[in-house]
Amino acid sequence: MATLLDVLAHGAAADPALVVPGGPTFTYAQLRDAVEAAAQRFAELGLGPGDRIATVYGNGPEAVIFFLAAAAAGTAAPLNPAYKEEEFRFYLEDTQARALVVPPGQAEAARAARPEAVILIEASIRPDGSLDISSQAPRRSASANRPDEDAVALVLHTSGTTSRPKCVPLRHRHLAASVENIVPTYALTPEDASLCVMPLFHVHGLMASTLSSFRSGGAVIVPPKFNPMAFWPVVKEHRATWYSAVPTMHQMLLMRSSGKRPDGAEALRFIRSCSSALPPAVQSDLEASFGAPVLNAYGMTEASHQMASNPLPPDPRLPGTVGRGTGVEVGVVDEDWRQLAPGAQGEVVVRGPNLTDGYDRNPAANEASFRGGWFRTGDQGVLDEAGYLTLVGRLKEMINRGGEKIAPGEIDDVLLQHPAVAEAVAFGVPHPTWGEEVAAAVVLKGEATAKELAAHARERLADFKVPKTIHIVAEIPRTATGKIQRRNVAAQFTDK
Repeated sequence: MATLLDVLAHGAAADPALVVPGGPTFTYAQLRDAVEAAAQRFAELGLGPGDRIATVYGNGPEAVIFFLAAAAAGTAAPLNPAYKEEEFRFYLEDTQARALVVPPGQAEAARAARPEAVILIEASIRPDGSLDISSQAPRRSASANRPDEDAVALVLHTSGTTSRPKCVPLRHRHLAASVENIVPTYALTPEDASLCVMPLFHVHGLMASTLSSFRSGGAVIVPPKFNPMAFWPVVKEHRATWYSAVPTMHQMLLMRSSGKRPDGAEALRFIRSCSSALPPAVQSDLEASFGAPVLNAYGMTEASHQMASNPLPPDPRLPGTVGRGTGVEVGVVDEDWRQLAPGAQGEVVVRGPNLTDGYDRNPAANEASFRGGWFRTGDQGVLDEAGYLTLVGRLKEMINRGGEKIAPGEIDDVLLQHPAVAEAVAFGVPHPTWGEEVAAAVVLKGEATAKELAAHARERLADFKVPKTIHIVAEIPRTATGKIQRRNVAAQFTDK
């Protein structure tokens, strides 16, 4: 398999490919026809290889079909429908979009941000599954070309946790290699059905939940959004065998389950967690409550998502680790790019066929991040003798208290061990003497005071790691994909 179109070739024609709860089901034959028809329509509007086609859709069949069609006709650039006008303006400019595809009568902010030269396309799927695609742009006689494996299929931006988001071009061969790594990691087959709760403008939802399922010939269940109240009824009705999510979503499901195994969970073969650190305590509670092994994984946009994962039983899954490299070489280096021995802490680097060739129009970032085929992730980590990787934290999120480097994730884990704590985020705040001091924000699920939580931490951490201020909050701000950005949390409390 070398292109995204080849992903769809493995499903049996009559088997379900895309299932919309309360809506239509597309068989593989219907999905292939829809993607081909949409790609042909884009070609007739003058779009071809190298043209970047921005799409603005929430989760649903439109997000999947028009993404694949855009990647077939040109290059797909899926954008978050929740962006404001100024954000759309930045992303449309930075992706160098040639066309903007939106639902009829919706996406006002994206429309307002669209430069005049960018072709506006309104596209939707009718109740009978047929396509409705219209544009004021002139229509011409043209045929959609089959993409080459070296063509750029997808452009996405990094989350921008430490700097301005960087544009990541991913070629068909990068995405194909990633899919070929993910499918055997979880032994996916046509009998599997994944419940896609991650947004489809993000590499996690696109690669893990969706494209890997298509490659296996299995089904993808796509509700319009993640809803903890409707989650288990959907799992039960459609017999989902696995789902992949960020820790925030897992924690929300746990809070609603009250320790009881939800009806429908018996169908799950495994649960996957990725895109943010999963505390060991949460992993243990998930397995106890839902009765399925939890596989913590490690992914980044630059690597077309997955780089490492804990394996399926009977192989050992080690809580607190993100497992072993999956079709990717994983190393740990010092500041001079020298590989460190197992057990030594340094920066995590990866190398493999799923890795981007470099950022778009950003030579400074490329020079800093790529060398000899290796990519510096910006994560601090440790490899053990068996190749299991433990992530310590983001290099730029490490708290430097008077020269003592503190990994905030360690503090998160300790606070989460308190029975009253549902969520915890540690971060550094400015200090006139130490440079930085440790603080934390917590969401409670029971009764506790900040003083009690600090005492709990003091029993388990060295004094310099104990948060000097603990903010008890109703909720912790997150990105659209459910990630917590410590710098954003810290900014909320720096002057308080």
